[in-house]
Amino acid sequence: MEKESVLIKKAVEGDEDSFAKLIEIYKNYVFAIILNFIKDYTEVENVAQEVFLQTYISLPKYENDNFKGWISRIATNKSIDWLRKKRSKFKEETMEVLEEVVDVWSISNKDTPESWIIEKENKEDINKILNLLPQIYIDVIRKFYFEEKSYDEIAKEEGVTIKTIESRLYRGRKILREKWRERL
Repeated sequence: MEKESVLIKKAVEGDEDSFAKLIEIYKNYVFAIILNFIKDYTEVENVAQEVFLQTYISLPKYENDNFKGWISRIATNKSIDWLRKKRSKFKEETMEVLEEVVDVWSISNKDTPESWIIEKENKEDINKILNLLPQIYIDVIRKFYFEEKSYDEIAKEEGVTIKTIESRLYRGRKILREKWRERL
């Protein structure tokens, strides 16, 4: 097998076979790093492709000191980027669903009999969905979104830490989102 430094030099010069050999050497290592961050194998493959693409693009800047460490930094950074995007997307989706729920809860047009009926049905739907959640999540969601209490206020009322309230809200929103989408 060719020496790693020779493969890198040839890959920088545009030899695709040399780069393919580098990928083959480090493929399992990169996958292992990404799997530490991301547990979905399909997503691991996608992130690994991004890692190898970034490696190819950045290879001319590589300074021949520790290729394994260099590629592991790329894999780690790409994994962290993926997690940040996922969290951001999850927060956006959760807020959209909760805003939809809150909007349905507080319909402002109550002038017609149809509006009253729709409002009543929507409130019943929301209550049914909320009541499917474990009680600890129901309490925290109601206090936070409908009674507009702060984490601190809820934590004092519940006799738990603020971190526990954050955790319950996170889990409760996740379950609520799943149940609400099942309903649609």
